[in-house]
Amino acid sequence: MDSIKSFKGYGKVDEHQHQEFRRKTRKRLIIIIVAAIVLVTVIVGVVVGTVVHKRKGDSSSDNAAPTSELTPAASLDAVCSVTQYPASCFSSMSTLETANTSDPKVLFKISLQVAIKELSKLVDFPAKLIEKSNDTRVREALKVCENVLNDALDSLNNSVSSSKIDDMRTWLSTSMTDQETCLDALDELNSTILEEVRTAMENSTEFVSNSLAIVTKILSLLADFSSPIHRRLLATESGFPSWLSAGDRRLLQNTNSTTVQQVTVAKDGTGDFKTIAEAVDIVPTNSKTRFVVYVKEGVYEENVVLDKNKWNVLMYGDGKDKTIVSGSKNFIDGTPTFHTATFAVAGKGFMAKDMKFINTAGAAKHQAVAFRSGSDMSVYYNCAFDAYQDTLYAHSNRQFYRDCDITGTIDFIFGNAAVVFQNCNIQPRQPLPNQFNTITAQGKKDPNQNTGISIQKCTFSALDKNLTAPTYLGRPWKEYSTTVIMQSTIEAFLNPLGWTEWISNVDPPRTIFYAEYQNSGPGSSVDQRVKWVGYKSSLTEDEAGKFTVGSFIQGQEWLPITSVRFDNSL
Repeated sequence: MDSIKSFKGYGKVDEHQHQEFRRKTRKRLIIIIVAAIVLVTVIVGVVVGTVVHKRKGDSSSDNAAPTSELTPAASLDAVCSVTQYPASCFSSMSTLETANTSDPKVLFKISLQVAIKELSKLVDFPAKLIEKSNDTRVREALKVCENVLNDALDSLNNSVSSSKIDDMRTWLSTSMTDQETCLDALDELNSTILEEVRTAMENSTEFVSNSLAIVTKILSLLADFSSPIHRRLLATESGFPSWLSAGDRRLLQNTNSTTVQQVTVAKDGTGDFKTIAEAVDIVPTNSKTRFVVYVKEGVYEENVVLDKNKWNVLMYGDGKDKTIVSGSKNFIDGTPTFHTATFAVAGKGFMAKDMKFINTAGAAKHQAVAFRSGSDMSVYYNCAFDAYQDTLYAHSNRQFYRDCDITGTIDFIFGNAAVVFQNCNIQPRQPLPNQFNTITAQGKKDPNQNTGISIQKCTFSALDKNLTAPTYLGRPWKEYSTTVIMQSTIEAFLNPLGWTEWISNVDPPRTIFYAEYQNSGPGSSVDQRVKWVGYKSSLTEDEAGKFTVGSFIQGQEWLPITSVRFDNSL
């Protein structure tokens, strides 16, 4: 029988580690506050000096005022000062000949090259450990590491070729999440090799964090001072994120379009394939055009994976109660959480419509994911996700869910994507005896990641009329966990505290951001909510606006007006 404290060791730290983190956090905050006054002057000097120098070079006027520029060493020091790891930032770049520059954009590119070089040395490390291990569970966890470390490297390489601030921040955030996922897979086993892997990954995680900080705090500032590296488009009238092309809009309105390649899956043999996996196998690699898979009514008992090279797939069924993908992989039977998903997608631009994804393992099998997504700029419309613990793994990148049903018990919406849920039905169910429910568990690890869970205009209601387990909106999984519930209806099942700790009776770090805004219903009262430093029982309109489709996931840039209804703002 599980006790109330026993479930989900995935990424969990003990109380001593937690207190040590809080002590270090307080010390870091003091240092940051004291240094900020000096640093902001130096940083702005670097940025303004760069912009003014550029403008002088572009100007034909002889009357431009002279400007003084920082030396390359001083510029590098200023740029590195905004990072979480300034010492490793400076030491990793200062000896490179290419770093003899005062241009922050060049220094950022160099920081990326340093991170790529370090991570490239790491991708073969799990395979070496697999050869040495006789523990089946550890070997399976290390296979997760193989997968995600390769994905992390791909995200870094994508960042090199991009000129868009939001894209770079997303892909660098994802690279960090991928590396953290490797550690999570080992941590949930309490593996003895966890610290060995953590030590081996120390440089790569720090270097990626450094690049993320530079793009967030320097390049974004540079864009504000000068012609931006990337200027956001004005929101469309409807405001839906413009992830989809005009052709995709038509597809969502009419999935029977003959202008795209389309295959049909049918269990009864009336289609092109009898299984979804067979259809996925023929999806072109890295296709820039939409590939449509129609899945006829039926229950498809299979585990499906669309890897990172399967781009721009639209998969639709006959309805979320008719086309069902079912699996039962779970942690108790030996599968790492990451690999338990009935359906997993990593390739960018994925869309799902009118389908249901379930994991039938049940509450006693602990972590058992129904759907995992690491697909950037992905859309899920009128779908259902059904399981118990860890139902929906919104792992990474930018995601949008509309008119979906999500059911579960413990941490049943979790991960570290930048994700917005709109007009969804979120339904906790009865867990095992002596357990409680937590609807969300957000995994933001670094303050500069642009990730978090935003739930807007949804309905929170109990799936079971006899739900008696204490139920909470969520709990902070990592040091910078970020979750906002706004403009939603919350029924009476919710515990008045609203939220709960990751570690019982230990307040979460001050660095989390949890908030509620303009919710309604009997469970929406904030009078008895938790008193955490990182929790806000109310937000201003401007603060809440940062978590809308348009702002939080840059929606107007990748989802144009479609037949899928949405709200771009508050």
